[in-house]
Amino acid sequence: MTSPIFTPIPKDVIAKAIAEMRFSDQGLIAAIAQQWDSGEILMMAWMNSDAVRETLTTGQVCYWSRSRKALWRKGESSGQIQSLKHFRYDCDRDTILLMVDQKGVACHTGRRNCFFHEVTSEGVKIISAPAVDPAALYGSKKK
Repeated sequence: MTSPIFTPIPKDVIAKAIAEMRFSDQGLIAAIAQQWDSGEILMMAWMNSDAVRETLTTGQVCYWSRSRKALWRKGESSGQIQSLKHFRYDCDRDTILLMVDQKGVACHTGRRNCFFHEVTSEGVKIISAPAVDPAALYGSKKK
């Protein structure tokens, strides 16, 4: 499968899309990142209108960090970038689906994706080990 090439979205199209989206009272919208070719769900994060605008302009995924209260360009400190392939939002216009090409791991714990806790009849299990030591990505251990 050939990877689609990102084409920057015109400013007027971005403005129209942002106007249609339903952001929370805090100005945020949920964003799910999915590996474009395999369908693997990688992570969930938040975007504000500036993050949406930057993502659609550059093709490199940008989120809003609630803890830092700043734009968070995925991979800026770890090198584990997400390149945008498709940008979609749902029928209620309150959730974004980012179909991306993930370089390396998506989770700050060093795992490929953030969904490694599985609830079973026997309890909660961790179903994947880190692929990369978080200290190698960020310089200190993350849980």
